[in-house]
Amino acid sequence: ANTRSFTHPQRRKSSGAMPNVYFWAIPDVFTMSGLEDFDHVFGIRGEEEFDRVYQRTQLEEQENRRNIARRRRRIRYYLRDASIESLDARELNNTRKAEIDVIFFNRVPKVGSQTFMELLRRLSMRNNFGFHRDHIQRVETIRLAPSDQMNLATHVTSYAPPAVYVKHVCFTNFTQFGLPEPIYVNLVRDPVERVISWYYYVRAPWYYVERKQAFPDIPLPDPHWLKKDFETCVLRGDRECRYLEGETHEGIGDHRRQSLFFCGHSDACTPFNTIGALQRAKKAVERHYAVVGVLEDFNTTLTVLENYVPLFFEGASEVYWDEVDRFTRINRNLFKPPVSEEVKDIVRQNFTREVEFYQFCRQRLHRQYLALRLPKKYDENDN
Repeated sequence: ANTRSFTHPQRRKSSGAMPNVYFWAIPDVFTMSGLEDFDHVFGIRGEEEFDRVYQRTQLEEQENRRNIARRRRRIRYYLRDASIESLDARELNNTRKAEIDVIFFNRVPKVGSQTFMELLRRLSMRNNFGFHRDHIQRVETIRLAPSDQMNLATHVTSYAPPAVYVKHVCFTNFTQFGLPEPIYVNLVRDPVERVISWYYYVRAPWYYVERKQAFPDIPLPDPHWLKKDFETCVLRGDRECRYLEGETHEGIGDHRRQSLFFCGHSDACTPFNTIGALQRAKKAVERHYAVVGVLEDFNTTLTVLENYVPLFFEGASEVYWDEVDRFTRINRNLFKPPVSEEVKDIVRQNFTREVEFYQFCRQRLHRQYLALRLPKKYDENDN
């Protein structure tokens, strides 16, 4: 197997160092002798105002303690029964299995993939590799027949390495067609936040302007459908917001769940929220993907990519943070209103396997990060 894209973490300097996080403490007791200085600094007048500020700072300190406890619980969850010493970066890196220096980014929609794609494009100029993507389609098909899978794999491997190819499509096993294994990468996101993002994305005015420009004969959707908000859709039990286990619905691709993009093209992958589809998706990630990043842990994602796939991602953190304002504006939907936590919890009850898959990918990413044994500048709640 071609191992040129793997660099041992101890032999290269990572540019993905995380910022230090500092906590400030409030003294347990403020003496009245210190009140004059306190008053001078903060412009506070009167004991009543002092008490109010003191109580607020005490609450903030309590919240800091709760945050620290949550972070410690998260680390224990990620490590489970494995100690950091037992984690091996080489064993956790599927880049070494790749037989060709071509990245196949079969991007999941609404996980920050537009931002990630632009980052790849910028890195292609910095690190001298080819950047290629599919073109906009009238009807996007993410599940392909075997002959179309073979055509896709042939097309991707035809690019001169090193190269990247980007497309919305389910996981495709190139080796089953006698073609070399590429370097698979992808991203995931909290599944409920993602489905909300998708709901408003397909209702955004600019989405239909772009579609109309590309395909003028496409009819506009029903205005009532466009104006329907997500909370109403869920609470009213509309079909598109029921998310029933075992239900098969492809429509404009099955964008209710991200595990489909890892499960593959099999019919067994199409029923919603099933154990079988979940296990197939996990197996594909474990066996084939070099890195599956997490939108909510983007700093960690960049650091892992820089160390596990350095041929393509060297300097990724620097490129991203140098223009972070520009990157974070990509594909931002200003037409997405807030959704209550109560409604999110209702939806989450039907996304049990999607949540499990997301946590599985997140745990794997953090294991990969911890295996690097980088200097302790990382705060696990970095995003």
